[in-house]
Amino acid sequence: MEAFLREELEDENLKCLGIAGSGYISEGFTYKTGKGELIFVKINRKAEARQMFDGEYRSLECLYAADIVQVPKPIKVINLPERGSALIMEHVQINSLSSQAGKLGESMARLHLLNSEMLEKSKKVEKYVGKANKLTPVIQYGFDTTTCYGYIPMDNTWQDNWPDFYSRKLKQQMDILEDVHRDKEARELWSELQVKLPALFDNLNNIQPALMHGDLWKKNVGENEYGPVVFDPASFYGHSEFDLALTRTFGGFSASFFDNYHRLIPQAPGFRQRADLYELFFYLIHWNHFGMSYRDQSISAFCRLLRIR
Repeated sequence: MEAFLREELEDENLKCLGIAGSGYISEGFTYKTGKGELIFVKINRKAEARQMFDGEYRSLECLYAADIVQVPKPIKVINLPERGSALIMEHVQINSLSSQAGKLGESMARLHLLNSEMLEKSKKVEKYVGKANKLTPVIQYGFDTTTCYGYIPMDNTWQDNWPDFYSRKLKQQMDILEDVHRDKEARELWSELQVKLPALFDNLNNIQPALMHGDLWKKNVGENEYGPVVFDPASFYGHSEFDLALTRTFGGFSASFFDNYHRLIPQAPGFRQRADLYELFFYLIHWNHFGMSYRDQSISAFCRLLRIR
C-alpha cells in the first residue's frame, strides 16, 4: 500500500506511521509526506467504497470552504489496485469533545445560517453548490453528489420543497426496509404517517436550505487546541433542525451545545414533534444497516409521531 500511495501522490518519501483508528466500516492510517506534513488515509475494500468516499470528499470540501468549523481538508479519492478505494485528507489531531461543546453548538448554528446570509447578499442564485474553494448560495434542497450513510446511498436530487424532499428520504428507507424485512407493522405505520407529514410543517412559513453535516453524532465530533472539529460528514442542503437529530438520538452532547446553538437559532413552533420525525430517519437507516436490533426504536418513533399506544 505504501508503494502504491507514493506513486499516486507522487511522493517517494511518503512513510506510514501506523494505524490511526478504524470505524465500523473503514480503516484509517497516518502517513508522513516528504514535506513533513501528516495526512490521514481512510481505506475501504468494498466495491461501494468509491461512491461512499466521493460523497464524503465533497461534503468535507463544502464544509472546509464554509470555514466556520474545523474539518480535515480533503485531498484525493483513489481506487485501490484490486478492489475498494481510499480517501486521503489532511491529518487533524482530534480529542474527545469536552470544553469546546458550547463553541461547537455556536459553530453549527453559524454554519446553518450561512446559506441564508449568502442569499441575502446575492441576487444571483444557482441550484448547484459551487466550486471547490467557494460556496454558492442555493435555493433548493439536496446536494450535487450522492452521499452515503455507511454503504447506503442517499438520493440527493434537488427539490424545491423541503417536506417533499424529506418525505422522499423517509420513503427511500422504507423501500429498502420493505425489500429486506417486509415488516407489516412498519408498512402500516408509514402509510398513516405519510398522510400526516404536511401538518408537521404547518408552523414553518419559510425553511431556508442550510448546509448540513448530515451525520452529527458524538463519534463524529471532537476538539483540539484550535477549537471544535467535525468529520465523517454526509452533507446536503436541508432544514437546520435535521442536523440536531443524531445529537439527541445517541446522546453525547452537553447542555452547553444546545444552549449556544439555540441562542442563534431559537426553537421554532413544533420543534419537538419535528425532532421525533427527524430521529425516525436515523432509526430507519440503522435498522436497514445493522438489522433488527433497531426495529423497536423505529416502531416507537412512528408511534410517538402518530400518538398511538
